[in-house]
Amino acid sequence: MLQKIKKIDGVILVILVLLMVVSIFSIYSVTHGRDRVDGSHIKMMKFYIVGFIAFIGLTFVDYRLLVKYALYVYVTGIGILVLVSFIGTEQNGAQGWIKFGSFGLQPAELFKLILILFLAAVLVRKNKNKLLFWRDVVPLGLLSLLPFIIVISQNDLGNALSYIVILVGLLWIGNIKFTHALIGLLIIGGTAAAGIMSYIHYHDEIKDFLTDIKRSHWIERFDPWLVPDKATAKAIYHTKNAKMAIASGGMSGEGYMAGTSVQTDRVPYTYSDSIFVQIAEEYGFVGSALVLLLYFILIHRMILIALECKDRGGPFLIVGVVAMLLYQIFENIGAFLGLMPLTGITLPFISFGGTSLLINMASIGLVMSVRLHGQEVEEDLPSPALYSPSAKKV
Repeated sequence: MLQKIKKIDGVILVILVLLMVVSIFSIYSVTHGRDRVDGSHIKMMKFYIVGFIAFIGLTFVDYRLLVKYALYVYVTGIGILVLVSFIGTEQNGAQGWIKFGSFGLQPAELFKLILILFLAAVLVRKNKNKLLFWRDVVPLGLLSLLPFIIVISQNDLGNALSYIVILVGLLWIGNIKFTHALIGLLIIGGTAAAGIMSYIHYHDEIKDFLTDIKRSHWIERFDPWLVPDKATAKAIYHTKNAKMAIASGGMSGEGYMAGTSVQTDRVPYTYSDSIFVQIAEEYGFVGSALVLLLYFILIHRMILIALECKDRGGPFLIVGVVAMLLYQIFENIGAFLGLMPLTGITLPFISFGGTSLLINMASIGLVMSVRLHGQEVEEDLPSPALYSPSAKKV
């Protein structure tokens, strides 16, 4: 046990502590003295305690056991997502929460980690063989599309898109053929470009369609991004004020607890989804750059662990976690810079939120488990029949 404790990456641990400090101070800055959210920094401290427990717990669990039985976890996760469609409660336009008294669980967040485990379990069984299009790529795509459709139906676009990003990231290192990867990227890029152009040129028709299918919430997400001149004052209010707040921060910021926009509630949800706006306005470009530097070091350390791992499954898990975090960071910050639509994705480890923090901390725990156990080369652990050696044949 002592030898394993010594293997824990101290740099990653320090980064997590620093992100915790940034989170708690930033949340306090924009919630103190406000009735509805006052004390959120205390709740975030409690979330971090639970998060570190999850981090430590998964660090010492052999990740290979989780990979072996990932199929059962996947099926259970799909069942929970379906259950949310019937008993889930709505929050910020998305029906994605299961309430247990005052505690709320967002299964769509949890499924990101489940999908990483499942895809890693399938890819590790390929034993470095090239992925075949119909036998491997298409089934994996369909199995990732299933939760995507379920979560989209719950009006949670941000988390649904994360499943596609995780799939692309894992296929990229899963020994996919270059031609298949190129065709896939062209299809995804072409579809995205066609969708954007169609939204711009046929805005009124698409707006009516989304309203008819009860997805008017999406209009408020896409209009400020793609057609700001046609966006309603309500739709553009969030991103417009966010950009102004970020710009007013300048190089060094307006000072802690002195941000004009974030302290006067001109930017909604500054303690959760919009917390980067608080960082940019009060800490300026310097503070924002330091936060991005912390993310860079964290991801760099995870990639180093993946490169040092001798087991096939470890790198797949880590790449999945890296893809998930990179998407969240880019989507969250990009939304307030006008680069991406506003989807409600949280900023990892900083935004207020119990489920998202727990999943992110658990994900880093899995990465640390790879560091502790990925150097051990031993016979495969017993696994379900569906993952038997025969599954390696292509």
